[in-house]
Amino acid sequence: MSVPLPSPPTAPDPRRWWALAVIALTQLVVVLDATIVNVALPQAQLELELSDTERQWVITAYVLAFGALLLLGGRVADYWGRKRGYLLGMLGFGAASVWGGLAQSGTELIVARGFQGAFAALLAPAALALLTVTFPAGRERGTAFAVFGTVAGTGAAVGLALGGVLTEYADWRWCLLVNIVFAVVGLIGALLFVSESRVEGDNRYDIPGALAVTLGLAALVYGFTLAESGWTEPDTVGFLAGGLVLLAVFGWVETRVAQPLLPLRIVRDRARAGAFLIQAAIGAVYIGMTLYLMFHLQIVLGLSPLLAGLASLAMTFATMITAPVAARLLPARGPRVLMTAGPLIAAAGMVWLTFVTPDGSYWTEVFGPLVVVGVGIAFVIIPVQNVALVGVARHDAGAASALVNSAMQIGGCVGLSVFTTIYLGAVERSGAAGSGRGAALTEGYSAVFLATAVTLVVAAIVAATMLRGPRPAVTPDRVAEVPAHVG
Repeated sequence: MSVPLPSPPTAPDPRRWWALAVIALTQLVVVLDATIVNVALPQAQLELELSDTERQWVITAYVLAFGALLLLGGRVADYWGRKRGYLLGMLGFGAASVWGGLAQSGTELIVARGFQGAFAALLAPAALALLTVTFPAGRERGTAFAVFGTVAGTGAAVGLALGGVLTEYADWRWCLLVNIVFAVVGLIGALLFVSESRVEGDNRYDIPGALAVTLGLAALVYGFTLAESGWTEPDTVGFLAGGLVLLAVFGWVETRVAQPLLPLRIVRDRARAGAFLIQAAIGAVYIGMTLYLMFHLQIVLGLSPLLAGLASLAMTFATMITAPVAARLLPARGPRVLMTAGPLIAAAGMVWLTFVTPDGSYWTEVFGPLVVVGVGIAFVIIPVQNVALVGVARHDAGAASALVNSAMQIGGCVGLSVFTTIYLGAVERSGAAGSGRGAALTEGYSAVFLATAVTLVVAAIVAATMLRGPRPAVTPDRVAEVPAHVG
């Protein structure tokens, strides 16, 4: 048996740091668009005469399309070309944003948000795969993932702040139209600084797998959104059961095809699987908690959209200040310590946030908890994506990158549905007990914040139990490498 000679070392791309800036911008756009419309929803609902259900679908349509199509988008990027996939995704995302910003009805807005999610499903894995192959090894990879992780972790809060500014001083429509600026910068930057990469050879798309996982995730996510009206309703049970069956079929198909959409070797690694689960928990916390935090700040505390958006920056600044500390600790302590401590710190902040009252103030009841949550999140976002992608072969970079993003989006959508059910139950119980509207709403928000704390504790347990093993295998400065070819 012949042993292949190692590939000769290649000089790093001199444009790689500019490429990192473009890729980080892309991640910011994708993440902030999941939350930027949260602040604008009250105005959009009044202008377009949206029902409460339609209002919820403005968020869900984006997350649903994004999460359900991510794996397919990752494989398209792998086979067709990651730079090509990035350019098409950014162009389509910008066009869908314009459509949504000019929408004249609730249905039109919801469909446009769905197309945004669909193009984001191509854009996001292409960008993360480009990052993986642009920084394949060494300390530079750790630095690149630290930058990328910080942007990913702060994007949701940036979306809330930016949404508040645009809604207050312009119009809710600019929460969508602002993406034109990001799209133009991203397209020009990619053309100038990003190099093409793709999987060579006879590549074939796994059509049965793509259909099974897309329909399965869509059914599962839709089932969780229906759970807001009752977990035992026939439609809820039917969609949830159908989604699980289709995902089981997907797993079976992936063991039978020569070029699977999701090579199961990606998720068989225990540490990597743990990182995916933690990413899902962080997505649930971000998307669920930030929505109900905005409701509390605006509806109960009476803050304007601008002040409500700016109020969320406490968490963002805490994350940004703590991220460099986490990046320095990572090589010495390893990801397991950071990814266990981080969720526990954030959970403590969420428990603190449960003590909000109807007549309280932002500075005495909200600011401190948000700072604690931001500190805890920083210790998770720095290592989590690197752990999820360490050791992934170039051939699988797009699929693994897609799974990282899919975990966050699906986790966010499921979390939002579960948290909404908890919120409605708490409000109903408080109202039945004779509480006023403000007190009942606050009880609902407190219940959601407690549920996010429990979610974070579960994430810490996952990190402590699934990230065991030799530390060098998952630290960015030692062995965080992407092999040159598939073994």
